[in-house]
Amino acid sequence: MGAMPRGTLRIYLGAAPGVGKTFAVLGEAHRRRERGCDVVVGLVETHGRPRTVAALEGLEVLPRASVTHRGVTLEELDVDGLLARHPDWVVIDELAHTNVPGSRHDKRWQDVEQVLDAGINVLTTVNVQHLESLNDVVEQITGVPQQETVPDAVVRRADQIELVDMSPEALRRRLAHGNVYAAERVDAAMGNWFRIGNLTALRELALLWLADRVDEGLRKYKADHAIDHVWEARERVVVALTGGPEGETLIRRASRVARRSGNGVLLAVHVLSGDGLAGASSGALRAQRALVESLGGSYHHVIGDDVAEALLEFARGVDATQLVIGTSRRTRWARALRGGIGGRVIAGSGEIDVHIVTHSAAGSQGWRLPRSQGALTARRRWLGWLVAAIGVPVLALTCIAAQAALSLASVLLVFVLLVTAVAIVGGLWPALAAAVAGGLVANWFFTAPTGRLTVSQVDDVVSLFGGVVVAVAVAAVVDRSARRATAAARSRAETAMLASLSRSVLAGDRGLPSLLEQIREAFGLRSVTMVESSDGREHTVGTCGEHGADEQVEDVAVTDTLTLRLCGRALPAGDRRVLVSFAEQAAVALQQGRLAAQAAEASRLAAGNSMRNALLAAVSHDLRTPLAGIKAAASALRTEELALSEDDRDELVATIDESADRLTGLVDNLLDMSRLQAGVVTPAAVPVDVAAVVSRALTWLEPTERRRVTRPDAPDLPPAVADPGLLERVVANLLLNAASHATGGLHVDAALVDGQVELRVVDRGPGVPARDRDRMFAPFQRLGDSPAGQGVGLGLAVARGLTEAMGGTLTAEETPGGGLTMVVALPAAPTVAPEARLTVAEA
Repeated sequence: MGAMPRGTLRIYLGAAPGVGKTFAVLGEAHRRRERGCDVVVGLVETHGRPRTVAALEGLEVLPRASVTHRGVTLEELDVDGLLARHPDWVVIDELAHTNVPGSRHDKRWQDVEQVLDAGINVLTTVNVQHLESLNDVVEQITGVPQQETVPDAVVRRADQIELVDMSPEALRRRLAHGNVYAAERVDAAMGNWFRIGNLTALRELALLWLADRVDEGLRKYKADHAIDHVWEARERVVVALTGGPEGETLIRRASRVARRSGNGVLLAVHVLSGDGLAGASSGALRAQRALVESLGGSYHHVIGDDVAEALLEFARGVDATQLVIGTSRRTRWARALRGGIGGRVIAGSGEIDVHIVTHSAAGSQGWRLPRSQGALTARRRWLGWLVAAIGVPVLALTCIAAQAALSLASVLLVFVLLVTAVAIVGGLWPALAAAVAGGLVANWFFTAPTGRLTVSQVDDVVSLFGGVVVAVAVAAVVDRSARRATAAARSRAETAMLASLSRSVLAGDRGLPSLLEQIREAFGLRSVTMVESSDGREHTVGTCGEHGADEQVEDVAVTDTLTLRLCGRALPAGDRRVLVSFAEQAAVALQQGRLAAQAAEASRLAAGNSMRNALLAAVSHDLRTPLAGIKAAASALRTEELALSEDDRDELVATIDESADRLTGLVDNLLDMSRLQAGVVTPAAVPVDVAAVVSRALTWLEPTERRRVTRPDAPDLPPAVADPGLLERVVANLLLNAASHATGGLHVDAALVDGQVELRVVDRGPGVPARDRDRMFAPFQRLGDSPAGQGVGLGLAVARGLTEAMGGTLTAEETPGGGLTMVVALPAAPTVAPEARLTVAEA
């Protein structure tokens, strides 16, 4: 028997909660059931939404599996029951869900994989923020980290992905009507996750991710069916850029071509020569790249010795439909001697349409002779003169001595070799001198009639002209090679320097003063100053070095408002080109510093705004419960129609008292948190008897809770440097938190450790996972373990804030055997003995 075929996976992808994924899945389940398929619901989260609950009617819903974790029973997908039932199709909601510890798998997508391997088809849902590759992007957009993710590979393996889309405005209307969350959560959701900007960005992410998968599927289909020609499903226009003046014309023409189809894609490409010696202007390429990106296109670099072939390979690789190139800037004579790139591109383009665009720079660049000198060093030129001066007489004497054995042709060949050697060593002018001198010597000593100069014969003219041609040709080759070697070495040095500088700027390792100092040292200047102009005035934003009164000052424009002022020496053209790149990096560093300052200020304002929103939410929700209790009890006491017994009255009075105490505690925490956020907490640090502070803090507990701990009364309890009032609040909050969660007694321990007094509040409750221990100290965090109305999640945040204000630390550790231990560490008073220690035993 063959292996069972894998089931079909169909995923409904949404940009945000509430767009209707689950409703769409259930609709598909009904349709398949009506077609005669065996369809069951393995797990669906309705979130109390009436339409989703109604959509479940008529479908078989499988029982869920019960999983107990830390004394709490929760429900998860029953994988075993589903495999035993083995329907044709199963609905499993929320693919990225994390299962309760103790389940068969850690993640629900792993449950789905097992179900698919069993041959069962699955309908499921996932939001774009749960895709692993987009997790950090979503956090940047929304400010909310996603704890539950699903690998992209799992979603990409789906047989079908259907986008459930809804405009941000429509989703917000659905949210406002109460169709997504309960009424008390609507305001907070509208002001946070469900802002128009967030929803628009998430929608774009979902559409782009799905579009990429469609492109991927198309490429796979073409590869599987050996289809190598272009399918014009979407216009993709590639424009070739050389960095020349025609670039902007080509880009705009290509952009117009792409826009004609309505959804065309613009791609710009620059082909770098394989030897790295391309002469394109980096400044022009940067400007052209900025223009491409401003028009919605993308910019690419490719490397290839054959520009035409590299261009065509790139165009085929991106499935381009049209290719835009410019008319050659070379003259007609130059194009006649050597074929142009355009002709070869057209010949090899195949099904890609090629547009040859004319421009004002066409035909402006002709053949140019290389410079005769300048690449070789002065030392090599002088050495060439020396070789010529010594070589000509030495060869002449040698040939005269062997004249009987040498013909005139051999003598001329020897002098040609000398000219070649001089050209290699010293360049053009020493070689020309050697050629002329050698020709004259050969004419005087070896050409009949000897002893005089005659140029009447054709051989004499040919030998002299041949020597000159050899000298020029070899010298030109040597000069060009030397020039390229020098340019390559300089380019390597410039590239390494700029790469190092760019890395430093991007990493934020160097500020503007450091970059200006590097510019001053690299170019041997006395001082470098960055000047910014605004409203007709100049002001210095950074300077390095000292300006001499009689030294030359030169300004280099960086941007419209920034200028680099140099003092010390005049820079050659080559140095100025590199200096401009340095100056642009300095401008980036300046902007980076300003953006960092703005970001810090924005973060501070955002934190304050978040705190204000949380305070308003706390006042509107969590404070409502004790106020409602006070109001109800007081109204009952004032109602004359009610016949209340004495016990009833005592109970109502107790309710008022307890609610007022709870209200007082909440308000105290809110006020303390506000003071901490405003930075106005000023502790009065004095030596404090920790035992006395713990004793006072115990009075904050209810009598029944107070009996669970023993007051610390040991006389050798180490004192700590702290504010007594603030420390009492810290210990009280820790005791209240421990008492509300611990299932057994409490244990308090104090000791002197490494010059610090450590106070430990130990409970034997359910504990907190390690990944959540830092998060539970954040304001308004209850981690889902406190019933609504029992606090605003500020106790631990206030405790940590007050502890740090006193110069101490508050951390959480796991209690051996289960539970949580809160550790308050404070500086010890100088008089504390190292052996002092207190242990308060469990009552």
